[in-house]
Amino acid sequence: MSDDEKTRILLVDDHPMMRRGLRDLLAMEDDLLPVGEAGSGQEAVELASTLDVDLILLDLNMPGMDGLETIKRLREAGVDARIILFTVSDEHGNVLEALRNGADGYLLKDMEPDDVIDQIRAAAQGKLALSPELTKVLAEALRERPKQGQSVSAASLTKREKDVLRQIAKGQTNKMIARKLDITEGTVKVHVKRLLNKLGMRSRTEAAVWVVENHLQ
Repeated sequence: MSDDEKTRILLVDDHPMMRRGLRDLLAMEDDLLPVGEAGSGQEAVELASTLDVDLILLDLNMPGMDGLETIKRLREAGVDARIILFTVSDEHGNVLEALRNGADGYLLKDMEPDDVIDQIRAAAQGKLALSPELTKVLAEALRERPKQGQSVSAASLTKREKDVLRQIAKGQTNKMIARKLDITEGTVKVHVKRLLNKLGMRSRTEAAVWVVENHLQ
């Protein structure tokens, strides 16, 4: 497999030994390619804007800008890469806030290495990457949360907006959506931003849930 076909990954952790361990683990896989490292949230935002990465593995507890704030900054900067929190914290509030802020997964550092690799591959394919013990937390939160976008009916959306939402629900990146719908990536970004505002949501994960709830698949 050529480097162009591999999933390009940015590692973000304030502990050099953790970054090195992850880099060595990923480098053993034929389809995964660690292309950069950051020791802080600010450095991650700067690197993600210059490196062409597909996925960001991000620590939660870092001095200065923590992982939750880093996710928000990355999304505000237009970074479209998949973002997975990789942390020791299993606090339910952190899990939910990460996903609401635009994360595509939440993995715990006590996972087996093979399981981490499997979840990274799942995320790269557009699926939600979640440690098994956290799936119940997410399911309960989705059941209990107030209905997002309840004032917006599916019928009020344009055909293009529905097309974009369906692709978001499949886990497609802006680049993939642009190719699928034969429009520019910039146009997709505008559509996604407007849709999230219209539906009153902060993350693509919430939008994907809304698609399911409104039978738009």
